[in-house]
Amino acid sequence: MIEQKRIFLSPPHMCREELRFVNGAFESNYIAPLGPMVDAFEKEHFERTGISDAVAVSSGTAAMHLALRIFAEDS
Repeated sequence: MIEQKRIFLSPPHMCREELRFVNGAFESNYIAPLGPMVDAFEKEHFERTGISDAVAVSSGTAAMHLALRIFAEDS
């Protein structure tokens, strides 16, 4: 059997800044679902875009699920 080489769509990579944020989250004991990092992310998103009706979610799948639920309610 020939072993195929994997092609990663987004290979994992963490540099110093990401590690600092991950360690900060663990040290604050706010891993999930909310905490100061999420609040800061949402605030910075608003400041950069001016879009106030936005929410951070845990994954792209969660974002699509939420969008479909909202769309279904509006229909």
